[in-house]
Amino acid sequence: MVLRNEISETKIENKKSYSPAVRKIITENKINTDVLEGSGKEGRILKGDLINLMGSNPKPSERKIKFGEEERIKMTRLRQTIAKRLKQAQENAAMLTTFNEVDMTNVISMRKENQEDFQSRFGIKLGFMSFFVKACIVSLKSFPAINAEIEGEEIVYKNYYNISFAVGTDKGLVVPVLRNADEMSFAEIEKNIKSLSEKAKSGNLTIEDLQGGTFTISNGGVYGSMLSTPILNPPQSGVLGMHNIVERPIVVNGEIKIRPVMYLALSYDHRIIDGKDSVTFLKTIKENLEDPRRLFLDI
Repeated sequence: MVLRNEISETKIENKKSYSPAVRKIITENKINTDVLEGSGKEGRILKGDLINLMGSNPKPSERKIKFGEEERIKMTRLRQTIAKRLKQAQENAAMLTTFNEVDMTNVISMRKENQEDFQSRFGIKLGFMSFFVKACIVSLKSFPAINAEIEGEEIVYKNYYNISFAVGTDKGLVVPVLRNADEMSFAEIEKNIKSLSEKAKSGNLTIEDLQGGTFTISNGGVYGSMLSTPILNPPQSGVLGMHNIVERPIVVNGEIKIRPVMYLALSYDHRIIDGKDSVTFLKTIKENLEDPRRLFLDI
């Protein structure tokens, strides 16, 4: 078996007609045959060529070749701040996480049906985040302890709704704030999220952009996360974790249906938030997302 950079057109054509055994191995192991020269007639790939390939030793990683066995790099000030705050969250709160799942069929359908008109009217795409921000605000109004924080021996209830949202950047995770999100329309939420996300990725966020949040939403689903336990963003008492949307079999009216499902996770400070309230809070978010008309009609 020989690796090579150039393969003649004749041999490429010949390699297309694999034997059933060869085709099975290629399919199951997702082997790229474009860089292989087979040992069969006119370069045809044989089963033995693929078996030999599976026994070949991989090259060392490029980072190991370039930087050696280990690297030592001083943490950036941002990374040090992130590490300190995350450790504080674990040490200073009685953190617990509850889970639920949401059928995203109606949100996806509403986005698809209204996307073109929404973009032409407001100049911005209708994303998922505006639905989640709206659903969280509805739930926070019903469960004020989740929008509160502990200060000394007092519970400070926030009667405003500044929603923090996590943004991954090359330098680390930052959490800018949508101020007075309860007073924003869907379009305003989407525009502000886009603006703050662009500032975060370009490194232009100000201290004011990062302060004053009362509740956080973290969307690990954009990276493919199926399920996680999000960590609190102190001094806040609650954080909602969104995850990827996967088609799953669920029971609908006694019948098994394939639906786009997202798992949700709510981490909360058990010192001031009881289990009953946290579970009902998350269930209220689920109900509003599964019938998103509630978010428009305010019911």
